[in-house]
Amino acid sequence: MSAPELVLVLRYRKAVTYGLHVLLGALEQHATGTRYEVRFGETPEATAAHIRDAAPAAARVLVLWSFYSPDAESLARELAEIRGMADAPNVTHLAGGVHATAEPVQTLDAGWDIAAVGEGETTLLSLVDAVGDPTGIAGLAYRDATGTVIRTGRPQRQPLDDFRGFSLRWDRFNALEITRGCVFSCRFCQTPFMFSARFRHRSVTNVRWHVDQMRARGLRDVRFITPTALSYGSQTEEPNLDAVEELLASCKEGIGPNGRVFFGSFPSEIRPEHVSRQALRLVKKYCANNNIIVGAQSGSDRVLDAAKRGHGVEEVKRAARLGIEEGFRINVDMIFGMPGESEKDVADSLGLARDLADLGARIHAHTFMPLPGTPWRDAPPGDVDPETIREVDRLSQRGALYGHWQKQRDHAARLAAAAEAYPRPGRSRTILPQLPRNETPLAAD
Repeated sequence: MSAPELVLVLRYRKAVTYGLHVLLGALEQHATGTRYEVRFGETPEATAAHIRDAAPAAARVLVLWSFYSPDAESLARELAEIRGMADAPNVTHLAGGVHATAEPVQTLDAGWDIAAVGEGETTLLSLVDAVGDPTGIAGLAYRDATGTVIRTGRPQRQPLDDFRGFSLRWDRFNALEITRGCVFSCRFCQTPFMFSARFRHRSVTNVRWHVDQMRARGLRDVRFITPTALSYGSQTEEPNLDAVEELLASCKEGIGPNGRVFFGSFPSEIRPEHVSRQALRLVKKYCANNNIIVGAQSGSDRVLDAAKRGHGVEEVKRAARLGIEEGFRINVDMIFGMPGESEKDVADSLGLARDLADLGARIHAHTFMPLPGTPWRDAPPGDVDPETIREVDRLSQRGALYGHWQKQRDHAARLAAAAEAYPRPGRSRTILPQLPRNETPLAAD
C-alpha cells in the first residue's frame, strides 16, 4: 500500500471532541483523490510521536487543533512543547474553532501556521483535496513568505443535513448538533457571531438517521447540542412546539424502548420565556431527563436589557416555578461580574439566586468573560467583589450553587489582557453606563 500523501493528526482533547467528530463525519463522506490517513493525538507526547512517524514519508502532516478562547494561552504553550519534540518543514499546525475565527492574527502570533475562520467542514475537505496547501482555499488566515497576513474569507455556510454529526468510520460519537446559529445575539455569546444570527436546523429525517445509527451500534442515550433547545424548527424568537414534538417523538421511537432521550439538559439549555407547561410536558412525555437548564444570566433587568437577552427577571422566576411544579430539577445559569454592573444590579442578581434556591432550583454560576468575537469582547473582565463571593460561597455550602466561576475569573483577566494587546479600532471598553456603587440605576436604553 502506498504511503499517504497527507496525514491528519488530530490534537484530540476531551473538551473539543464534538467539533473534531463533526469534521471526521464530513471527511468520511467525501470523495477525494488524495491518499490520506487520520491519527489521534490524545496527549502532547502522542501527538509529537505521530508527527515524527508521519513526517518522513508524507508530503504534508496537518495537525488539527480546536479550542475555546479560555484555553488559547495554555494550548499555545503546548504547541511550542510539541514543536520542540517533533517538527519538520512539511508539518503544518492549523487552529480552528471560535477563538481562531474571532482572533486569527492573535492565533497566528501564538504559533499556529494557519487559522481556520468560520465553519470548518468545507474548509477541511478542500485542504484534503489540496494535500494541505492553503492557497486559494476559503476560510483561512495565514502568513505568506513576506509575513503578510493572507485572509481568504469565510467559507459558504451549508445546511446541517449536508454533513454527518458524528463519525461512523472512526467510531466517534457525541451529542448531536440539531441547531447552528442563534437569532438572539446576546452580547456576551460567541455562537451567533461565529455561525450567524439565524437558525439552521438539522431535519427530523436526518436526526432520525443518526439515531438509527446509534441504536444499531448499541448506543442508548440521545443528547442534543443547540444554543436554545425549544427554538428547534423555528426561524423566529418564538418556539415551535409542533416541530419539537416531531423531533422528540421520532428520536424516542428510533432509540427504542431501552434507550433514552435527553432534551433541555446538558449540553443545551432552554430560554426562560420559552418555558411553558405544554413544553415541559412534552419533555416529560418523550424524554428521560428530570432536570432542565434555564439560561437567566442576570437578576437585573437593566443588565439583561444591555446584554440583549430578550427576556426579563420575571420570566426567569416563572420558568423556575413552572419547572419545579412539573417535577423537574431546575438549574439556572447566572453570570456574575457583567459589564457595568452597579451595586443594585449585583444585589438584584444575588437576590434572584437566593429566591431561586429557596424554590428548590440550583444556580450554575459563571464569571463574565470578555470573549473574542462578541460585542463585549473589549469589556473589562468580570469583577466579583468580596461580599458577592461570600454570598456565592454561602449558596454553594447549601448545595444551591455550583460551577467553575472562580477559575473563570482568571480566564477573564487573561482574555482582557489579550484584547488590550490586539485592540479593535473604534471599540470602547465602556459597555454599560457604570454607576457608582451607591447609586440607583436608571432604566437601560
